[in-house]
Amino acid sequence: MVLCDTGYVCDVCGTDVEAITESDLYLRYIMGEVHPLDLPKQRERHIRCNPVMAQYIVDSVFEPVVCDGAFAKINLDAEYVKQQEMLVTRAWRRLQEIPKLGLTIPEYPLPEVIVRWNKYDPEA
Repeated sequence: MVLCDTGYVCDVCGTDVEAITESDLYLRYIMGEVHPLDLPKQRERHIRCNPVMAQYIVDSVFEPVVCDGAFAKINLDAEYVKQQEMLVTRAWRRLQEIPKLGLTIPEYPLPEVIVRWNKYDPEA
C-alpha cells in the first residue's frame, strides 16, 4: 500500500487493493518478510493474487486458494506445510485485526518479528 498518489493497484490483476486486510504486502510485513524500510519500495497485490502465499491461510472465513505447480503445498514437505500454515494463518488473522487495534505501522508485525528486528537493529 505504497505510492499514495497513484493508489494501491495490484500488480497482478490491476485492480485496487481497497483495504489493508486484502494486502499481500502487509501480510508479508506482519510475517517479517518485508522490512519496514522496504515497505515504500515494494509493489502491492491482493492476498488472493499471490496463491503461493494464500494457499497457507487456513481459516473458516477465508475461502481456500489452490496453488498449482512446483510451489503447490501438495508437492512440499508436510512439516514445512504445517509450519507455513500456522505462520501465515496467524499473520493473516493479525492483518484482519489491524483496522480495529489502533496500532502504528511498526507495531503491526507478529511479536517474534518485532523481537527479531530489534535484535539486529538497535535503533528500531
